[in-house]
Amino acid sequence: MHRTKVRVVEDALDANNTIARANRDDFDRESVAVVNLMSAPGAGKTTLLERALGSLDGVRAGVLEGDVQGSLDADRLSHLHLPVVQLNTDSGFGGECHLDANMVRSAISALPLSDLDLLVIENVGNLVCPAEFRVGEDTRAMIASVAEGEDKPLKYPLMFRACELVVVNKIDLLPHVDFDLDRFMYHLDAVNPGVERMLVSARTGEGVEEFRDWLVRAGRRTPAPV
Repeated sequence: MHRTKVRVVEDALDANNTIARANRDDFDRESVAVVNLMSAPGAGKTTLLERALGSLDGVRAGVLEGDVQGSLDADRLSHLHLPVVQLNTDSGFGGECHLDANMVRSAISALPLSDLDLLVIENVGNLVCPAEFRVGEDTRAMIASVAEGEDKPLKYPLMFRACELVVVNKIDLLPHVDFDLDRFMYHLDAVNPGVERMLVSARTGEGVEEFRDWLVRAGRRTPAPV
């Protein structure tokens, strides 16, 4: 019984990876670089995107907004006047707590890929499942807020290990929360040694320029062949 369950999980991940490669083919065909942006709920992904996507120095960006239900985050980004497509997992996908490759594939036709250099996929807020499912992205970034505690890299190692960039957000709250930044960085290096990291406050704007520059570099990079 246990082996059967393992086989089912492996088959599901294999199927997801096959579709992810098809997604990647479509993105590469249009020379669109794709960032899979992940975090826990409330870490500040959308606010950071609001701050960073306003001007990307000539890089044409779009957003695929993943949520279980509703369009609140997509509505918040609409004032930026860039393509934003809402993808809800409760409609036809059973209310999943993550985006998988098949969900992203269902939304590709709604994305103006030929008009984009960079697509940011804002994944559903969750520190477990999104890290397990590739969606066809070039790179992965995650947002961790100081309100979550410095032990998160140890409690959710796959999420932190799966990313090329870790952004520590809400640093304006450091004087007001029990968060040891040095200990967080120590734990981060324990699970993903030397991973690129940034300190930002989406509320005050501190560090946002660095994140914006990172997105510009991502959007100007020619996607690698699959």
